Amino acid sequence: MQVLGVVGPGALALCERVAPHLDGRVALVEQQPGEFGQSQADVSVRSSFQGRPDGTDAAYEISGDGVWAAAGEGRSLEDVLDDLAPQYDHALLTGAPDTKFPTVALGGEEAENVAIEAKTVDDVDVEAVLDALADAEPHVTLDTLVEQVKASPRAGRAGAIATFTGRVRAKDDEDDPETLRLTFEKYEGVAEERMRTIESELMEREGVEEVVLFHRTGALATGEDIVFVVVLAGHREEAFETVSDGINRLKDEVPIFKRETTVEEDFWVHDRP
Repeated sequence: MQVLGVVGPGALALCERVAPHLDGRVALVEQQPGEFGQSQADVSVRSSFQGRPDGTDAAYEISGDGVWAAAGEGRSLEDVLDDLAPQYDHALLTGAPDTKFPTVALGGEEAENVAIEAKTVDDVDVEAVLDALADAEPHVTLDTLVEQVKASPRAGRAGAIATFTGRVRAKDDEDDPETLRLTFEKYEGVAEERMRTIESELMEREGVEEVVLFHRTGALATGEDIVFVVVLAGHREEAFETVSDGINRLKDEVPIFKRETTVEEDFWVHDRP
C-alpha cells in the first residue's frame, strides 16, 4: 500500500483531487488532535455512528451495501495502516505531520518528510504528487503478502502457505549492548532486481506456486519487522524448505547494507570483521 500524507489548510480538498487518479482501492485516514469527539469532524462522524458500547474495545457498523463505520481504542496510526495494507492499494493520510511517509505541506505547515510544498491546494501539481507517491517505499505487512499470494491464479493448486518474518532484536547475548535501531539501505535497482530473480528461480521448483520477498529500508527500532518471505506451495514440505532457502538467498545475494546503532556505538555491520 502506497501512503501519502497531506497537512495544512485544504488537506481534504487535495485528497479529493488526487484520489480519482489512483489505481485500485483508496483509503482516507484522518488523524484528529486530542480525544475523539473534540473536533467538528469527529462530531459529524459520530452523528451517524454511536461508538462503542461499554465493556467493548471496538465496534463496527456495516450496512447491507458494505458501507461501514467503526470506533475503538488502543490503536496507533501505524496499527491502523497495518490493518488497511492488505486490502487497500493507497492510503491518503491527513493531520499527521510527523510520519515517515512523503507529505504534501500546504500553507506553510511543517512536516517531518515534506515531498511537496504549496501555498494553496490550487498550486499543487497533481502529477508531482502522484510521482512522489509512486517513488515512496510501500507500507507492506506480512498480511499484505499473504493476501497477495492467496490471490494468485495458481492458488487453487496450493494447500500450504509458509512465512518467515525477520525483526530487530535488542541483543544477541545477555552481555551485549542493547540495540536501539537498525538502518537499512538498498543498492538501488540492483537489490529489487535480485529479489525478483530469486523469486522466479524458487518458483521453478516442483510444487511451489508463488514466492514473495520483501525487505524494508530506513531506520527500524527494536521489535519492528525487517524482512518477509512468503511461499505458496502444494504441500508443507516444499513450502517450509523454500521459505528457508528464500531468506538464506536473500541475505547472501541481495545487496542490502545494515547500520547498527547500540547504546554504545554506531557502525556499518559489513565493516566489522
